Amino acid sequence: MASSSKPVMEMEVESTPKPNWLELPRDLTTNILPRLDSFEILTTARNVCPYWWNICKDSRMWRTIHMSDIHMLRCDSSNLLKICCYAVDKSCGLLEDIYIKYFGSDDLLKYVADRASNLRCLKIEECLRSTSKEGFCEAVKKLPLLEELVISNCHFLYRVSFDIIGQHCPLLKSLILHYGSFDARQTCDQQAFDVARTMSGLRHLKLLNNNLTNDGLLAILDGCPLLESLDLRGCFHLDLSGSIGKRCKQQVKNLCLPTDFMDVSNNTCDDPFLVSLQLHRICSDLFEGYDFSHLGPDDLDLSDDLDFSDDLDF
Repeated sequence: MASSSKPVMEMEVESTPKPNWLELPRDLTTNILPRLDSFEILTTARNVCPYWWNICKDSRMWRTIHMSDIHMLRCDSSNLLKICCYAVDKSCGLLEDIYIKYFGSDDLLKYVADRASNLRCLKIEECLRSTSKEGFCEAVKKLPLLEELVISNCHFLYRVSFDIIGQHCPLLKSLILHYGSFDARQTCDQQAFDVARTMSGLRHLKLLNNNLTNDGLLAILDGCPLLESLDLRGCFHLDLSGSIGKRCKQQVKNLCLPTDFMDVSNNTCDDPFLVSLQLHRICSDLFEGYDFSHLGPDDLDLSDDLDFSDDLDF
């Protein structure tokens, strides 16, 4: 007769007590929660319990605002803008790092720049046509402490005058520019010349799918002597077979060549989507059988500071 008892190992796993996330020290919880995507914090995490709700009201929680969760795509862009502005307001001027993906506007950049003069890191990705060159440049002029700038797959990137960035962000150390797709029909060195002329303090530079030529690259090598890493993947107008290629290898410690493989995935432990899955596991421990995944902007309770029915004063 077959035994109906469960394997010993399975019984041991079931008998292992689940961690009580509500008993974590406040400082530790305050350190963990900001690692989530800000959209996830506002639509899920802070609703877990009054304890987490109060922690999420702490302005120190909002030194970093990352809104890049794929779940945001189910929301109307106007609600995403209001959620982002709400988070900026919660930072009370302490905001140092903001990452905006899938949405954005000139008004949002202005809102951030007017309220985050201490911003160190600005990342804008896949905002398509929602942000203009003029709006971006006006915002950057108000960010003198900026050290890291990332622009990826945004149409305004092709028209930006980078001398404006260099002039108004003298502390810039890292610049990452992803132009989406490479254009084999034309070359352009103007942005490379702007970088070389106004960003002598750069340590890290990525120019993915850029149309610069050897002239632009030479200007960068001359104008940015402190470069530690240079990523030229997808820059197929470059010819690094001669002396300029040799100089790149001698001058720059970490060099990515135009033909090097470009991995667009971001499956790291800090990926907001993966961290989001971890949060849902935590929530399921706290409230077994309750599914948080259905929560959207209509479920948000922002009544303490912001009502979705109100228009923000940009």
